[in-house]
Amino acid sequence: MTTPRILIIAGSDSGGGAGIQADIKTVTMLGGHAMTAITAVTAQNTLGVQAVMPVPAEMVAAQIAACVSDIGVDAVKIGMIGSAEIAHVVADAIAGLRVPVVFDPVMVATSGALLADDTTVAAFARLMRLASVVTPNLPELATLGRDAEALAANIGTAVLAKGGHGDGDMLTDRLVGPDGEIARWKSPRIDTRHTHGTGCTLASAIAVGLARGATLPRAVERARAFVRLAMLGAAGLGGGHGPMAQQSVRLDRDGPNQITLPLTDFASSAAFYEALGLTRIVDAAPRYARFESANGVTVSIEAAEEMPNGPMLYVECDDLDAALAALRATGALVSDPQDQSWGWREARTLDPAGNAICLYRAGEARRFPAWRIP
Repeated sequence: MTTPRILIIAGSDSGGGAGIQADIKTVTMLGGHAMTAITAVTAQNTLGVQAVMPVPAEMVAAQIAACVSDIGVDAVKIGMIGSAEIAHVVADAIAGLRVPVVFDPVMVATSGALLADDTTVAAFARLMRLASVVTPNLPELATLGRDAEALAANIGTAVLAKGGHGDGDMLTDRLVGPDGEIARWKSPRIDTRHTHGTGCTLASAIAVGLARGATLPRAVERARAFVRLAMLGAAGLGGGHGPMAQQSVRLDRDGPNQITLPLTDFASSAAFYEALGLTRIVDAAPRYARFESANGVTVSIEAAEEMPNGPMLYVECDDLDAALAALRATGALVSDPQDQSWGWREARTLDPAGNAICLYRAGEARRFPAWRIP
């Protein structure tokens, strides 16, 4: 499969921060094909939800049938439902599909607006039992009346309890199955008001990962990274809970994405690459500078005497240890990985022709390192 087909069943956000709009952006940036069955139309912006109009249940069913019968589906993401009737129609429509289902039980918008009444929440039970994973935040778990362990045991499927509404500077997301905790992730809180659409984005990113055949913990891990990068890249739009920037999360991970070239004259080299339209994102004259293209790929220049093997190709590895093991199996001599002060974990090697290679894992420091020029 080269293009995962993701069916998104959710509401429309006129402000483009959450709902169908966030889902489409996420699926597209992750290389999938987004299809939609819109359950409700909302009038909203970063300040709140001004109006909600559910789509007739039969129209929701028709949208799903149209996509499934022609294009096909590799995973389903369910967000805002709109009404209990729509919940049951959706459950009927997806019950026979043999694909992963990610259900984000949307009840309250980031602004605090109610998006699901008690009857609709009660109808969530069918959808939760059909899902591969349910992704409630802490307030949603409370509304469902159970903790993550109890909910997972009751519905017989995995629950990702999102910790973004928790207290403190460190947040914890927990993946729990019917038999107990599967995995957990801790991350520092990102100090931003641009959090609109985090749940939608996370669920859609998980759906893409599952459609590509990733395990559930792996799909969650990568989806979390996508959300955090989208938050860090937010453009500052609106006066309230602003949208993230899914469009800024470039598909430049897991492969060659940077080369460092020797410099002999810093000023002339820097001017050359800026003339090509690259943006200088690091300036440590006269020894080093780094430039970025519009698609996120970078090139660096460094003093020639600090590069005994000439130009160095940088290859980002999502699983650095596995990459090193694979190279060593070919007989290549690879250094042990080292944690660097700028947040990267790096190892060095030479290819069979003697070209210098740096393999690394950067995490969030890939595009938002502490030393980046503001």
